[in-house]
Amino acid sequence: LHDVLVHFFKNDDEGGNQVQDLFIIGFDDYNDALDTELHQNLIMADINDGGLFDMANPRNSINSVTNKAEFDYRYNRFVEALARRYQEVNAKADGGALHQLYLWRGALDLRPAKTEFEICQDLLATDVESFDNLNCLNVVQLETLCQSQRSDVEEYAPGTCKTNNDNSTIIIAVLCSIVGAGVVAFVVYYTYKRYQNYRRITMAHEQLMESTLNEAIRALHQLDYPLHLIRGDEFIDEGKLIRHEVLRNNHKLTVLDSLSDVDAFITAGQHVVFFSHQWTSFTVPDPSNNQYETMCISLRELVKQNGWSENLKDVFVWVDFSCIPQANPSTQNLAIRSLAAYASSATYFIIVAPDTPHADLDDTCDLDTYQRRMWCRAEQVCHSMRNGTSGMYLAVRKDNALIPVISDFFRESLRVFEGELTCCRLEHKGTSACDRQSLVIPLLGLYGELYRAAKDGIKGGNAEALSSVEAFLKEIEEHQESVFPRTFQRVTWRKNKRYTEEVVLFGDLIDRMKYRIDHGIGFAIDTENTGTVSSKGSEFIRHGASDFLRHGVVHGASAHNRNVTDS
Repeated sequence: LHDVLVHFFKNDDEGGNQVQDLFIIGFDDYNDALDTELHQNLIMADINDGGLFDMANPRNSINSVTNKAEFDYRYNRFVEALARRYQEVNAKADGGALHQLYLWRGALDLRPAKTEFEICQDLLATDVESFDNLNCLNVVQLETLCQSQRSDVEEYAPGTCKTNNDNSTIIIAVLCSIVGAGVVAFVVYYTYKRYQNYRRITMAHEQLMESTLNEAIRALHQLDYPLHLIRGDEFIDEGKLIRHEVLRNNHKLTVLDSLSDVDAFITAGQHVVFFSHQWTSFTVPDPSNNQYETMCISLRELVKQNGWSENLKDVFVWVDFSCIPQANPSTQNLAIRSLAAYASSATYFIIVAPDTPHADLDDTCDLDTYQRRMWCRAEQVCHSMRNGTSGMYLAVRKDNALIPVISDFFRESLRVFEGELTCCRLEHKGTSACDRQSLVIPLLGLYGELYRAAKDGIKGGNAEALSSVEAFLKEIEEHQESVFPRTFQRVTWRKNKRYTEEVVLFGDLIDRMKYRIDHGIGFAIDTENTGTVSSKGSEFIRHGASDFLRHGVVHGASAHNRNVTDS
């Protein structure tokens, strides 16, 4: 793996490929292992539990300078534990760690291409410890290497090559005859190796595509980070948008750990209102408080229109600054990965876009600038693709006007990837990742859900109830290349040089998802923790006001496993 990564990070002058993305099968498991051992079991664990932190008196926490011996002992124990966890992840993969290494090299198209046998052959000469760790004796027979690597074989296993001395003359004669074949043998070998390389790359690509499809389906039924909500009355009493950590520490957030919890929460009569808005400053969301005041007015108006209790205790609000972690980048990224699930799970969706000056730019933020933002479009699409537009409203003034969106409002928003992004405006300086790529999995999963509901619903005689679904699909079908672009142009900076590269976005994933559904394969999920998703399209239809996809579909486990926690 070290050799793979060294090759991956070579610059162009050294023969590297700096625009090649690194995809690693099992990345989530490796990352979870590192997070558990480093954060939970070392950095934030109490001293008495083997960690570095003294919960009773933080000043007595173990310091790497003043208490180096104890620090090194616990750090080395962490390294050993992490190694064991990584070996457990490797063991889950077909072929273990050696096959993982082989797949990664194929995905990166590293040259020269190596089979598992060739990898072990090189390790025998350069790194015997890794040769043993990768269980290479299951792949190679040492006797077969006596002619090409006699000294390496004898050093590793003395006496192995002694029985082969009598065969030396015969082997030399055979080798000479092979060389005599000349040009014909070379052409055959070259053609065969090219075919092998093609097959390896094709297999690695297929595995990556199938893994992405599976992850998109899984994302429909699981949250990477719990849904946090603030009760309507407490939202209004705060007087402004409050940072997530402040609300958390004051126990004013309601936490729903899974999508099945969300379903149970809504079934119990609670209402979830998702506020979507554009930040009007680079550092805080609403420095003028103009958007917050519009949110409060629109919330009261929604309560009034629906005849709910005016104490607002059965209305819960989601807004990014209050419901997504702001201090910890790791948990913030997990919440952002769940943003599509948050938006699609809400019962009401309000676009908050009053005319508001941007605090750091000579510009006014309004509905037009809101609609140009990619993340704003994504939130709308994630909600409307599952719930339709009947519960979506515009709040652009402070005169109690809560305007329902028109039925085809989704058409412009569907072109999510034509929206503006801050990372693209900054030309991805300091990072090679683009926010567009983080939306592929959630939008792919929602499309699959939509396509399957239409297909099975029509077969089951529910064509009228699925008219809105068909409108979505027709718009997508007519403009698929702009709604789900196969590739996009990414501008990056490396070593003070500007690179423009074409990067795969959806590729043929939409066609693959259609194929799965059309052939009735690979969409149902049946696991111990997430319950069973029926293969019948009727399971997807909401029997409520909008006749759209049922809220939450079949999100998870049975009711006795649903927990709603107030933090």
